[in-house]
Amino acid sequence: MKRIDRDLDQLRPVTLTPGYVIHPEGSLLIAMGETRVLCNVTIQDGAPRWKQQQGIPGGWVTAEYALLPRSTHERTARETRGLRGRTQEIQRLIGRSLRAAVDLEKLGQRTFIVDCDVIQADGGTRTAAITGGYVALKMALQTLVEAGEVDPSVFLSPVAAISVGLVEGETLLDLCYTEDVTAEADVNVVMNADGEFIEVQGTAEGDPFPRSTLDAMLDLAEKGIGELLTVQKTIVG
Repeated sequence: MKRIDRDLDQLRPVTLTPGYVIHPEGSLLIAMGETRVLCNVTIQDGAPRWKQQQGIPGGWVTAEYALLPRSTHERTARETRGLRGRTQEIQRLIGRSLRAAVDLEKLGQRTFIVDCDVIQADGGTRTAAITGGYVALKMALQTLVEAGEVDPSVFLSPVAAISVGLVEGETLLDLCYTEDVTAEADVNVVMNADGEFIEVQGTAEGDPFPRSTLDAMLDLAEKGIGELLTVQKTIVG
């Protein structure tokens, strides 16, 4: 098969716009193709109560995720009566991924809240939120490091994420919406700059697929994540 706009192993155009909102401690708009995710970081004093009760030192990083009402083809209702299961699952994924990028003990008694709001969705919103959320988090944390409030060794390996899939028997990198809804397999991959996997979420949407196909998708994801890490360095090298 051929893609209309790019090769099978090519990312959509990626743009990172730091300081998109002036009030948060860290703010970034990430654009991947037609997908747009606004990532804002808030720093609050104090670790979560459960950490204090259990005597676990250090701080915490958590995330919230939302689709704005007209980010999709039809209006998405606001989740005013509780979060849908999909939303809970995605924001937990984002939180787990970003916590892997920092030494929580060295955060001090602080909680970092990373709000990821999708203002336009065209596939890959959760992976874009992780990639952009990492940059916003590092920007916010760097301010504390430069002020001498947090040790520079708080930073671990940078983190990024991408989707890969199987469409018409071909492995594709960075699926847009029209590819995602027709994919025979869909896999979201989170990795760090050391080449280590943080999370892999994958499923066969149709027929089962062999191990060799999964290996090919993971190799393709590693290539794409390497390119995203390079883009991140232009903002928070």
